[in-house]
Amino acid sequence: MSYTADHKRYDTMTYNRVGRSGLKLPAISLGLWHNFGGNDRYENSRAMARRAFDLGITHFDLANNYGPPPGSAEEAFGAILQHDLAPYRDELIISTKAGYGMWPGPYGEWGSRKYMLSSLDQSLKRMKLDYVDIFYSHRPDPDTPLEETMGALDHAVRQGKALYAGISNYSAEQTAEASRILKELGTPCLIHQPSYSMFNRWIEGGLQDVLDEQGIGSIVFSPLAGGLLTNRYLNGIPADSRAGGPSIFLKSEQITEGKLDKVKALNELAQERGQTLAGMSLAWVLRGGRVTSALIGASRVEQIDDNVAALANLAFSEEELNRIESILSKEE
Repeated sequence: MSYTADHKRYDTMTYNRVGRSGLKLPAISLGLWHNFGGNDRYENSRAMARRAFDLGITHFDLANNYGPPPGSAEEAFGAILQHDLAPYRDELIISTKAGYGMWPGPYGEWGSRKYMLSSLDQSLKRMKLDYVDIFYSHRPDPDTPLEETMGALDHAVRQGKALYAGISNYSAEQTAEASRILKELGTPCLIHQPSYSMFNRWIEGGLQDVLDEQGIGSIVFSPLAGGLLTNRYLNGIPADSRAGGPSIFLKSEQITEGKLDKVKALNELAQERGQTLAGMSLAWVLRGGRVTSALIGASRVEQIDDNVAALANLAFSEEELNRIESILSKEE
């Protein structure tokens, strides 16, 4: 059955300007880090992408190595584009990245010009696209001059293979330097993609100030702390959860008794606000307008609905924010 997007898709989504650019992103974006790989059920991936777009999520975030196996998330998204979303290409923001290990040998990871541009060509082939909207350096490379990596991003934009350049996982100092180089090249840094959640607040220690000064937007990944800031762990660790399985991204030993006490206290506050814990956690990272978009992952269509529902209640009272700080500052 052919897909026609919901004609009301833009009615309730919030769109935020990315730094000082002309681009806007939805406050909630969909990441394809998990559940879109070759080992996942394609029809479920397809249903999630369609539902996301029907809810006004215009931004789909990928990387060369997303899967597993590496590359398969881009292949799956390429198929979803062909089947469903191709007529809406000009309404979509599609991003990909290069930086982590992708193929064997010395040119298969990090930040050399050789790797970055080869990787982008491969990504475009997998997704059957002429260009991506945002191309990221996925992580800083300690052994490659920043000028070379940023020069590769600039070149990709000048080739027309990307519309904007971004960086991910860069420190405040590295971000300031990357921004300076890109401005000199004439392709300003559009956006930074860092990890950020109530349990991981490193960007508050200087990075957000650099982004504000430089006019760079931010899209945060893992805003739900790998699923910890959801109702999944309120009664211990389910066998089918990420922490209960072989995932390297959330291990059961990270879920201490003290951490679970915090999760339960935060959940109580969320209920008082008429939100799920996940919804409140997403609203919290978006508070104050310093984060452009929160990147969600999903394994089921219903999770996308639940997360987008967070946008109905983004405001926090001073008392609520103080209560959150008090909960988070407790010893574990």
